[in-house]
Amino acid sequence: MFKRYFVPFIIFFVLSAGNSLFSQQKTNIAIVDVEAVVKEMPEASVADKMLKDLQKKYNDSLIKMQEDFQKRVDSYIKQKNMMPADKQQKEEEKFKIEEQTLLKFREEKLQEISQKREEYLDPIRKKVKSAIQDVAKEENMSFILDKGSSVLLFAEDKFDLTFKVIDRIKRGIK
Repeated sequence: MFKRYFVPFIIFFVLSAGNSLFSQQKTNIAIVDVEAVVKEMPEASVADKMLKDLQKKYNDSLIKMQEDFQKRVDSYIKQKNMMPADKQQKEEEKFKIEEQTLLKFREEKLQEISQKREEYLDPIRKKVKSAIQDVAKEENMSFILDKGSSVLLFAEDKFDLTFKVIDRIKRGIK
C-alpha cells in the first residue's frame, strides 16, 4: 500500500525537480518495455525452460514421496486396531518425523529453485540494463521508465525505446 502511493510521488518529485533544477538542460524521458525485451532474448527462454525442468523434477520427486507416505499411512490405519498401543505410538511418531522431512525437502527445493532463478536471470538483467544504458546515452535520455511498471500512467509511443534496446541486444553492440 505504501509503495503504491510513495513510488509515483517520488517519480513526480524527481521529474518536477528535474524540470526546475535543470531548466538550463533539456530533460528527456523515454520508456522501455523490459518484459518485451526479455521475451526477445534466447537466453531468457533457455533459462525459463531450465527452471521449469528443475521445478518438474522436484515436483515429481515430491509427489512420489507423498504418495509413498500416504500408502504407508493408509496401511497403518487399516492395521492400527490390531497393534498394541506402544507400537501405534511409535508408528505415529515415525509418520510425524517423515512428514517433517517431506516439508523440509519441499522448502529446500523451493529455495534451490529460487537460487537457480537468480543465477539464471542475473546475467540477463545485466545485459538488459547495459543495453538500456547504452541506448539512453545514444538518445540523450535523462530518465528511462519501464513501460510494464505500475507507476507509468501514460507515454507517447515516440518515447518508447524498446525496439532499439532489443536491436542493441540482438546485434550485440557495446
